Amino acid sequence: MARLGVLFPGQGSQYVGMGRDLFERYGCARECFEEAQAVLGSDIGRLCFEGPREALDLTENTQTATLTLEIAAWRVLERELGVRPTAMAGHSLGEYGALCAAGALGFADTLRLVRKRAALQQQAVPPGVGANAAIQGLGRETVEALCREVAAGAGLVSPSCYNAPDQTVVSGYTAPVEAVMARALEAGAKRALKLPLSAPFHCALLEGAARQFGADLDGVDFRDCSAPVIPNCDPGALHAAASTKDLLIRQIHQPVRWIETIERMASMGIDTVIEVGPKRVLSVLALRIRRDLRVLNVENLESLQRTVEVLSGKS
Repeated sequence: MARLGVLFPGQGSQYVGMGRDLFERYGCARECFEEAQAVLGSDIGRLCFEGPREALDLTENTQTATLTLEIAAWRVLERELGVRPTAMAGHSLGEYGALCAAGALGFADTLRLVRKRAALQQQAVPPGVGANAAIQGLGRETVEALCREVAAGAGLVSPSCYNAPDQTVVSGYTAPVEAVMARALEAGAKRALKLPLSAPFHCALLEGAARQFGADLDGVDFRDCSAPVIPNCDPGALHAAASTKDLLIRQIHQPVRWIETIERMASMGIDTVIEVGPKRVLSVLALRIRRDLRVLNVENLESLQRTVEVLSGKS
């Protein structure tokens, strides 16, 4: 019997058309989109299925749309397989998908928190002032050293996502981020790519947003998780009713430690991970961290069918 880890992707995986066939086939998926529309007052289904892309890519829309698909796909997977994961985790925004799927939060409360979080992140830094860039082909220690060198003279820039042994995202003020990109290429990086994100995520520029978000979390009734959920900012811990508020505040301005997250899953005996949500970004990263993992995903009918076949022993 496979020991399962379930992964929920973050912002950047969205695309126009996502979730349409699950919505059309499964009532439990339709109910997710309908509940999201009732809570948010906007047609999330139409946004996901028809776009336009410019609207879907706005941070507030992206995050609520991606979350809605994640929970719809999770409910379909539960219906089809009755999965009982050994652990769950989500990358950045995806951590909210994991908490919702594990029962720590109701779907409506999760949507409201994600919308508020997105708004605070967007307001924290004016457009163009901050940036994010993925550095491919250098180890984390090298990227950390480059950030320290640049930050000492040019302004704040720091690692914001430790995605894989050879991929680190850096975030901060735009000029220092661009300086790190240039120095990374000089140091032998394969790529240094600025990411199309509207705020510098998971860095100290969002400490004010994190403090404001803490006030929004004060009235939230967090519950213990039905399956262990590994936090982005502290993969050695696990979410619990008493700790989730603090972990979500820290997550806004501290790095996503994704390498350690996948290693934690492996240490728990997990041999198969299922990515639930748009695209397969986390599946690719998981294999770059642990090549012995079996990776599956659920984002549409085709991927659902393959996952069902593999886990039921028919493939």
